[in-house]
Amino acid sequence: MTEQPPPPPATPPGFGPPPPQYAPEGPQYLPPGQALPEFLAVDRRNSIVVDASGVAFEMYDITVEFTWPEIRSVHYKGSDDGKSLMVAVVHLDGRVFEGIVRAKPRERLQAWFAHLAWVLGYYRPTG
Repeated sequence: MTEQPPPPPATPPGFGPPPPQYAPEGPQYLPPGQALPEFLAVDRRNSIVVDASGVAFEMYDITVEFTWPEIRSVHYKGSDDGKSLMVAVVHLDGRVFEGIVRAKPRERLQAWFAHLAWVLGYYRPTG
């Protein structure tokens, strides 16, 4: 008679998917054939990209890329004059990197805020 492997241990209570009231908000999957969400803000010299790989800043021909596993958090706001989008990446080691892109026309800044919030919520639903 061959020996059977022991059955897997029972899942301890409290483990598994969260109850519905605590499940993360936002899309958890995309329908087949739909592209992953991405955010792109560009001006004459700078760009900010948020996509499946992470966050990238390009400023004056210098590109800095951060992958999601090395990012502690991402923050954004408008400049004091309301003409620019400012995005900050907080690295796991505590360093902060910032990218800035001018919004022309100014109304574009509000559209960027809405789209950036949605994309960040998709990739980092817990903040």
